[in-house]
Amino acid sequence: MNTDAREAVRAPDDSDTRLDRDKLFAARLQAARARPYLATALFALHTVESRLVPTMGVDRHWRCYVSPAFVDRTPVEELASVWVHEVSHLLRDHHGRGDRIAHERGLTGLGDRLRMNIAGDCEINDDAYGDGLVRPEGAVEPSRLRLPEGRLMEEYLNGISLGPLTLDLSWLDCGSGADGLERPWDLGPDGADGLSEQERDAVRFRVAEGIRARPGHTPKGWRRWAEEVFHPPQPWRELLGAAIRSAATAPGVGDDYTYGRPARRSAGLPGVVLPSLRRRPPRVCVIVDTSGSVSDSELGSALLEVAAIARAVGGRKDLVGVISCDAAAGAVRSLCRSEGVPLVGGGGTDLRTGFERALRSRPRPDVVVALTDGQTPWPSARPACRTVIGLFSRPVEGRSWDEPHYRPEAPPDWARVVEIG
Repeated sequence: MNTDAREAVRAPDDSDTRLDRDKLFAARLQAARARPYLATALFALHTVESRLVPTMGVDRHWRCYVSPAFVDRTPVEELASVWVHEVSHLLRDHHGRGDRIAHERGLTGLGDRLRMNIAGDCEINDDAYGDGLVRPEGAVEPSRLRLPEGRLMEEYLNGISLGPLTLDLSWLDCGSGADGLERPWDLGPDGADGLSEQERDAVRFRVAEGIRARPGHTPKGWRRWAEEVFHPPQPWRELLGAAIRSAATAPGVGDDYTYGRPARRSAGLPGVVLPSLRRRPPRVCVIVDTSGSVSDSELGSALLEVAAIARAVGGRKDLVGVISCDAAAGAVRSLCRSEGVPLVGGGGTDLRTGFERALRSRPRPDVVVALTDGQTPWPSARPACRTVIGLFSRPVEGRSWDEPHYRPEAPPDWARVVEIG
């Protein structure tokens, strides 16, 4: 342990203010009662007494450094809110995200790390208080910096500069757990009572489980965080969503004529009513490959992609149909069906039957999306609608247990192909 670290955690002299642990832990208990879904994380933090930390701060190893003087002068109600605030930095990985931002944007100064700390505070504080938690004195909220609510640390950072609005925030220091920059009081990776990477992940997972179990009792920001813990955002989802939106908004897609609103040109033709052109939301049909060569994990991923596809076209589940297809195609099932979408199959693969079923369905889809491992013959002609193929990424060798030397046909040129995984 280096000299600075020993000074940071030195035993208090009789003349010093002693850390009131009863008060500090009473505040933690109050925080857990107010935010029960954070209880696992709150009690995973190990407290370290330090006279170098201005108030309370955390490091990436889940130690919470506490100033005895700060605890002495702060009411229990506010301390409870500070507990929630500090553990939120760790759960949301602000230290790891701060390191990535610093590397990507070349941010090396102390001022840059202060801006990251402020941005992380804005992400946490915009919906942290109320419902049993008071707003601590000096808490930084987006409105104070004339920024919108509901954004992420990275987005807030773009709108924060060191100037008149942040002049009185130079004291702010939530520790290296808030921005990734080590502090003099940090015990470091080899210090006592830190959590391993696996233990930290386990804590996050338990908290996310608690939030997902009762989502109606948590703020929107925490629900979004919990969803990403279980299903981290993947680049292919962004690509798949972009491909579907591009196909769904292409010229002619969703266009139809209606007499409900006469065309403006009707004014030049007395006695003649001309229909006007309207744009309706696009209809999407998703063909899911359920053949024996598709694994259970890939089928689970396919269901996630179906939900993402519904969001990509505006959340209209009634406009999204799903077909299970191996060598034969099942019925088109709407996402609005209360019993969900069963994925039935397990035989050979011929997605041509799925395309035929999709194109014969009424109303006819504007976009067809096929989620498959690629071991299928493809339609010989371009379908009469936009087509997107989500291809499960696997090595060619060993794609088929029965035919190890089988080489599937490449997806057709007329389809937009996005590799999944």
